[in-house]
Amino acid sequence: MKEFLTYFFGVGTEPEFAIFTPAHFAPIALLLVALFMLYKFREPLRNSRHETNIRYILGFMLIICDMSFYWRLAAAPWLSEGPISSLPIGVCGWAVIFCSFMIIGKSQKLFDIAYFWLLSGSLFALLTPTPLTYCGPTRFRYYQFWLEHTLGYVAIFYMIFVHGFRPNIRSMIRSYCVLWVMAGIATWVNIMIPGANYLYMARPESAPSVLDILPPNYGLRVAVIVVVITVMFVLAYLPWYLKDKKAAQEKILSLEADTAV
Repeated sequence: MKEFLTYFFGVGTEPEFAIFTPAHFAPIALLLVALFMLYKFREPLRNSRHETNIRYILGFMLIICDMSFYWRLAAAPWLSEGPISSLPIGVCGWAVIFCSFMIIGKSQKLFDIAYFWLLSGSLFALLTPTPLTYCGPTRFRYYQFWLEHTLGYVAIFYMIFVHGFRPNIRSMIRSYCVLWVMAGIATWVNIMIPGANYLYMARPESAPSVLDILPPNYGLRVAVIVVVITVMFVLAYLPWYLKDKKAAQEKILSLEADTAV
C-alpha cells in the first residue's frame, strides 16, 4: 500500500505526459461536454430546488482541488522545490479560489476577475499543461491539475448560463488591474528568489510550452506577455461587445419602424 501511495502521489523520472495526445484531449473534451450540458439544462438548473446546493458543492470541490496541491506537498515534502515554485502566486490557483467564492456567494465582482483570468491566462495551461510532463494518468497530480483547471470554467459558465452573469468594460479593466498587481508581486519574488519563475516571466519552462515562443530577454519577454494578455482580454470581451452592438442596432431599427408607422 505504501509503495502504491508513494507512486500515485509522486512524479516519474521520465516524461509520462505529452501534449496533443489522448491524455491531453480527453479532459478538454469532457469539459466541452460539461459546458454543453450546462447550456442545455440551464433552465431546469435555474428552477431546481437544489440549485443552491449545486453551487455549494461546486464551490467546495474547487477549494478542495486547489488545496490538495499543497496537501500533497505537505505529505511528500521531497516533491516540493520550496519557495522557488510552491508559493501561491499564480493566475490559475487564484482564479479557482475566486471561482469558489464567486459561485457560493453569487459574486459579480469575483466573476469579473475570474472570467478574464480564465479565458486570458489559464487557457494557456489547457493548451500546454507543462506541470504534467512527469505526471501521467496514473498519478494524482494529473487528475488534480485537470479538475482544478476545468472546474473553474464550469463555475464561470454556470453563472453565465444559469444566472445570466456577464462581464462589461469596467469589469475588464478591474480584472486587468488586479492581474498586473499580481504580476508586480511575481516580478519581485522572481528577483528575490534565485530560480523562481512565477507567471513564467523570468524564463522559458524546461518542458515544451506555448510560452516557448516568447523571447528569452527579460524586458522583451515581459513586453510580449503584456501585449498577448491585453489582446486575450479584448478577445474575451469581444463576444459581449458584439452582442451589445447587435442589440443596440436592433433597438434603433425597431424605433425607426415604430416612427415610420
